[in-house]
Amino acid sequence: MSWQLTLANMWMRVGVKPLLTHMHQVRLARALLDRVAPKLFRAPPLSLYRWERLAPNLRALLISNRPGSHPPRPGKVILYFHGGGFIAGSPLTHRHMLARLSRMTRVEVVAPRYRLAPEHPFPAAFEDACAAFDALVARGYSPQEIILGGDSAGGSLALSLLARLTGERRVPRALFAFSPLTDMSFSGDSFRANALADPVLPASRSGLLSDWVLAGAEATDPRISPLFARFVAPPPVLLQFGDTEILRDDSRRMAARLRAAGGEVICDEWVNCPHVWALMDGLVPEARESLTRVASFVNAQFGCEKASR
Repeated sequence: MSWQLTLANMWMRVGVKPLLTHMHQVRLARALLDRVAPKLFRAPPLSLYRWERLAPNLRALLISNRPGSHPPRPGKVILYFHGGGFIAGSPLTHRHMLARLSRMTRVEVVAPRYRLAPEHPFPAAFEDACAAFDALVARGYSPQEIILGGDSAGGSLALSLLARLTGERRVPRALFAFSPLTDMSFSGDSFRANALADPVLPASRSGLLSDWVLAGAEATDPRISPLFARFVAPPPVLLQFGDTEILRDDSRRMAARLRAAGGEVICDEWVNCPHVWALMDGLVPEARESLTRVASFVNAQFGCEKASR
């Protein structure tokens, strides 16, 4: 573990986790992420961001890097859903990390601004995820030209969408997820075993999060908890997560379920890495290596050569 990551874990343990532990208002969670992300997370030079309307009530941020000298590969796209517990975050909070991923793959990233709870509880975010995929298909992309991605709650959306698409025989090329939340009933052993070890997420806030997001819906509904979804011959999947996360077993159990359905799954489990550490690209070397592995996965699925860092 690098000294940079050691310091980052210490800072999150004393500066971020206590705030989240005692947070009772959605607006504070949103403000924390909205303010921290632009200041800490760094974008590669020559990144291009532009908003477009995917559907009548759904906008998305289109992200590319060096489009003039290194234009995105035609006919290929990453559909990415940002994290934030279904209550916070936006494509803007994740744009710097996604610009780096676009640089490494030369693939344009489409990041929808899906609706957030509690103003728009379940299943609003899932409906927007489905609408985003349908919009890309309507624009001429075939499912095999689309790779799904997401982190945390966004990883949940990507996996829930994947379950629906495999059932409809509209299978995307592949999927990757950073520290995905796959079980809103929070039944994994790591949720309790890693409650103290996780430097970021407080397990004690799960009940409040469920109230905001589910609004009385079943926590095991596969549209919000893909761990309980049915997959039909899923495509290759990469799950990246840390061994001290409270969500560690969300990935381990998800991998087992996908494999049981005949899927090929790469479990990229890291030691002492916090929740979605890839966001810290430019601050800790583990973040760059994290993105390098995901970019290699994307390039391999699209049959492309290795791109720059």
